[in-house]
Amino acid sequence: MKEIRRTVESRGFVEVETPVLQGAAGGAEARPFVTYHNSLGRDLYLRIATELHLKRMLVGGFEKVYEIGRIFRNEGISTRHNPEFTTIEMYEAYSDYQTMMDMAEEIVTQCALAVHGKLTIDYQGTEIQLQQPWRRETMHNLVKEVTGIDFTELEGDLKVAKDVVLKAIGDGLDSKDKSSIEACPSLGNLLNEVFEISVEPKLLQPTFVLDYPIEISPLAKPHRRHPGLTERFELFICGRELANAFSELTDPLDQRARLEEQVRQHNKKKAEAVSVTDGTEEQKIKNEESMYEVTLDDDFLTALEYGMPPASGMGLGIDRLVMLLTDSASIRDVIAFPVLKISQ
Repeated sequence: MKEIRRTVESRGFVEVETPVLQGAAGGAEARPFVTYHNSLGRDLYLRIATELHLKRMLVGGFEKVYEIGRIFRNEGISTRHNPEFTTIEMYEAYSDYQTMMDMAEEIVTQCALAVHGKLTIDYQGTEIQLQQPWRRETMHNLVKEVTGIDFTELEGDLKVAKDVVLKAIGDGLDSKDKSSIEACPSLGNLLNEVFEISVEPKLLQPTFVLDYPIEISPLAKPHRRHPGLTERFELFICGRELANAFSELTDPLDQRARLEEQVRQHNKKKAEAVSVTDGTEEQKIKNEESMYEVTLDDDFLTALEYGMPPASGMGLGIDRLVMLLTDSASIRDVIAFPVLKISQ
């Protein structure tokens, strides 16, 4: 934590605090923890991200801000996920996602040097080379490289695209992955699904995955050269996402339209889940995960209407970074008091 703060503050960033209890669960698509404020007579949410409040600080005149804090998501527990976890989020005015790639490299390498004194480390038997520069490749190219599927040639018919995908990689998929592919509502979602299934586990060495589909990136700026894509990257090391960043969307009309579409898509998924009365236990659990409300943060949208400068932002998982640097297989090993199942 000390090294992270030293690194970002040497670049002129100012540490700030934003509310943990929020009136709308924004900044990510995740199931929130909900509580009730008796005096106000309204629901409040434990934050699922610090993003929207930090962006409002850019609207207010700050140019470089960051926050290290707890995030809460009412979702599954695994070796990679804990309902309460720590991140650093940062935002810089008058920059783009290329700036945040440089920042991510700087944070991770400086922390590795502080802990190990070198940039070659071992993680669960795999030698990881952290020397810069790290690989930067588009999602389209990585999917084509691993699976042979060229999504630039699959424009148009979604059903045909799904058939191509299942023909190319279907033999190695379980029923859950096949169902996820069949359920994809757009080509962008399908591209991302194939990436998560076939490519993500193979990204052992540090890799920036660039230019995500617009359908899954509602807060990211449209790509300046490639329609349908955004200026977004995720950083992967050891097959695990470590950071997520993009050039920020600052157009208030476009932002409102995208968030409203996100709400519509979630409500559609929720309605479909309600209509299912039978199915496997796995399907019932998946349906239950959709049974929450997605709300618009009108205060954030109003702030954008006042004017937000061009900017980039990044969220980096500190628990996962500590896992990497301490050769820990589970997130529970790096959290002093992780959430555990109640013993029977």
